[in-house]
Amino acid sequence: MASGSIASKLAREIGSIVKKAVSSNRGWYGPHMAAASCAIAQRLPLVDHIVEIRDARIPLSSEYELLRIVPPRPPSKRIVVMNKMDLTNPTQIKEWMRYFEQQKCISYGVNSHNKDSVKGLLNFIQAQVRELNKADHRFSDAITVMLVGIPNVGKSALANSLHQIGRISAAEKGKLKHALVSPQPGETKDISSLKIGSHPNIYLLDTPGILPPTIHDAERCSKLALTGAIRDSLIGLKDLAQYFLAILNLSDQYKNWAKLSTNWGKVSILEHKGEHSSSSKLEMRQRRQYLMDHTQDFMVHDVRRALFDVISSFDGNLECEDDMVKLIEAQFVALREAFHVQEEMDQNVQDKVAVKLLNLCRTGRLGHYTLDQVPVTYCDCL
Repeated sequence: MASGSIASKLAREIGSIVKKAVSSNRGWYGPHMAAASCAIAQRLPLVDHIVEIRDARIPLSSEYELLRIVPPRPPSKRIVVMNKMDLTNPTQIKEWMRYFEQQKCISYGVNSHNKDSVKGLLNFIQAQVRELNKADHRFSDAITVMLVGIPNVGKSALANSLHQIGRISAAEKGKLKHALVSPQPGETKDISSLKIGSHPNIYLLDTPGILPPTIHDAERCSKLALTGAIRDSLIGLKDLAQYFLAILNLSDQYKNWAKLSTNWGKVSILEHKGEHSSSSKLEMRQRRQYLMDHTQDFMVHDVRRALFDVISSFDGNLECEDDMVKLIEAQFVALREAFHVQEEMDQNVQDKVAVKLLNLCRTGRLGHYTLDQVPVTYCDCL
């Protein structure tokens, strides 16, 4: 089995697990998502602009399929915004920008956690509004922009940032509104309105994340799951972690960690342990929590170093499925030590390792990846 197809096989297995969950009514499309779909479909023909938020790591897989069923009415414009630019491969994202341009799709890349990046998007949206008004000879005092997308692509975080920056730019006073932000997919339940501009007044409608009731493409399911659009509880933590490790092993990302010191993380731990030997019980408990926190720089360092050591010393053939499985098993052993997970007799140990690994993967601490490939043959605009 070729190396690329090993990751594809893991992806298909995850996709099969997701499909089984959907068929047994344990899927994502509950009553709240069905109701939200109807509410959004009713409002789509009434808005002036549609801003579709996609995950920059999966620009195709994160497509908002409801727009295929209920396309925006002319002359309203649709803008494809690729969020989480800070988590993706910058070279490949440029290719995606060219792809959307060739498909005559307006696109923009943004990092919702970067103020300057969000301000650039706000200016871009305002420019599109002015252009539409001029082309359509409209002089409306109020423009509505609907923000749509699948779960967990950062819509609400982006909506809050646009609202805050827009009000500051317009020197407006009053209490700021806030859209609900959560790392869990499907937490936004209602449509909320936030003002993001003046002269003309621009109102942003933040909407709940919507996925279609079923997804037939198994590899798309796996990409959505790995990036957090589908709840982990539907798949299994270890399966997702194995899928990520296969992607990492087939990339060159680990080579960037070759010069990491083997002692830096250990020194940091010893220094922290040696501080304040007469600390209170509360301080001691806080230090223990610090030493177990996988998001701390010293632990991320140790995780990167552990992964590099295992991959670089591996003498198997990554073109062979059995060898890839052995490598992933060895990585789990090394990661258990790097994460300071105590060895137990049950499966819970691997799940604990997987939770920490997936968190670092999804926050870009273990490299930047673009999981979707630009189509070789361009088709009609999505």
